[in-house]
Amino acid sequence: MGLEPAGNIDLHIHTTASDGTFTPSEIIQMALGKGLGAIAITDHDTLAGSRAALAMQPPDRLNILSGVEISTAAPEGFPMAGSLHILGYGVRIDDGPLEQALVDLQHARDERIPKIVTLLNRAGIPISIADVMAMVVEGSAGRPHVAQALIRAGIARDVNDAFDRYLAKGQPGYVEKRRIDCRQAIALIRAAGGIAVLAHPYLAPGGQSEALADLLATLCDMGLQGIEVYYSRHTPQNVALYLEMARRFDLVVTGGSDFHGDLIPDIQLGSGEGDLSIPYSVYEALVSRIAKQKAA
Repeated sequence: MGLEPAGNIDLHIHTTASDGTFTPSEIIQMALGKGLGAIAITDHDTLAGSRAALAMQPPDRLNILSGVEISTAAPEGFPMAGSLHILGYGVRIDDGPLEQALVDLQHARDERIPKIVTLLNRAGIPISIADVMAMVVEGSAGRPHVAQALIRAGIARDVNDAFDRYLAKGQPGYVEKRRIDCRQAIALIRAAGGIAVLAHPYLAPGGQSEALADLLATLCDMGLQGIEVYYSRHTPQNVALYLEMARRFDLVVTGGSDFHGDLIPDIQLGSGEGDLSIPYSVYEALVSRIAKQKAA
């Protein structure tokens, strides 16, 4: 893994291995075309995208870091409607315990889709499991694939409309997602040689105020090591707050676009909504923290 500074970076990318619309190979070619110096594939609850990307051995001017985004239950005392997402960077892609936990989450995801389709049918929405599976290139189906099926059927205008009217909590097709405990996710990432990072903290409980410190203190006690400071939908005020939190809790700073391809067309690889720019030094600091952990 070379460390020659080159271009900006994007450490939060989804592929067809979860709910992105581009394959790992296509992501690599896009990153090279944009002059990015480093990327990380962070598919939801699977290392398949990272594994495929790392096997491709891209040119030295593009560094690829293994990654995953795990859906977890927030700690007790920090209620939230959805998942608390924990990113794992630099993990061994053949780590048995981590892989088994991710396989279990994938099985739960597979079981969720028929339940969603059944509820939608009961609400008079004519969609089938076959319609959903037709949207899946590889890996397991998720709610974004249901959204795509609803769009193709002319039932929803776009992904946001599909979630707002049919798939979000309180809507006719909502089924609660299985999540693992955040303490377990952090422990699995660290045991696999990786760094555990809080994803897009603006979505976390208290995430846009000083109240975030309470959550971070709890997560740090569990072993959290980083915070995603630079992100497509973080405001300058958010970034300033998270940088201060990183200093306070000695957390490594990371950043990424959360690119999903055509599923969320407003967010582009490397540049987010147009003004995201993450320096290569962020990647260097993260790699340094990973190396120190492995040497300890």
